[in-house]
Amino acid sequence: MELAPAFISPEHYLKAEESSNLRHEYLGGQIFAMSGGSEEHNRIAGNIYANLLYHLRGSGCKTFIADMKVKIEISQNTADVFYYPDVMVTCDPQDTEKYYKIHPCFIVEILSPSTETLDRREKRLNYQMLPSLQEYVLVSQEEVKVEVYRPNEAGNWELEILGSEDSLQLTSVGLTLTLAEIYEEVLPV
Repeated sequence: MELAPAFISPEHYLKAEESSNLRHEYLGGQIFAMSGGSEEHNRIAGNIYANLLYHLRGSGCKTFIADMKVKIEISQNTADVFYYPDVMVTCDPQDTEKYYKIHPCFIVEILSPSTETLDRREKRLNYQMLPSLQEYVLVSQEEVKVEVYRPNEAGNWELEILGSEDSLQLTSVGLTLTLAEIYEEVLPV
């Protein structure tokens, strides 16, 4: 007989996560341990974070890397979702929770073989439910390739794929990054 996993409340998850040595994502009452990232993963996230941090200094926007959760309220009948984006920006002054944010305008996930399917499907669809989100960016760590999802005027999300000759235009935060800046010390552009 196979037992169903126990339901964990969002409150219990948040409390346990404060003292946990491992990070866990929370999906509808279940938790999932996160694996560590590669050097390439860390450098790409760091390059994006550093450029955003410098650009947004004094703007009222807050930039986070790796250890800040985003909370997604799926519906009143479904438990919340908490993810740890690789990089996230919120510019909403009401986004004051200490351990998670609920109004990000920009989220980045660095693709890895173990998380690529999750980032492209489940996370993308859940992130796109956030009314404040203006850009969701997926960055490959194996090739110079960046994918940007943005809602159009009709509210439908469109995909733009960038290669080595392109620049990433972040309209949500008013910043343009070359792919050379994103992949500095990781891959030749």
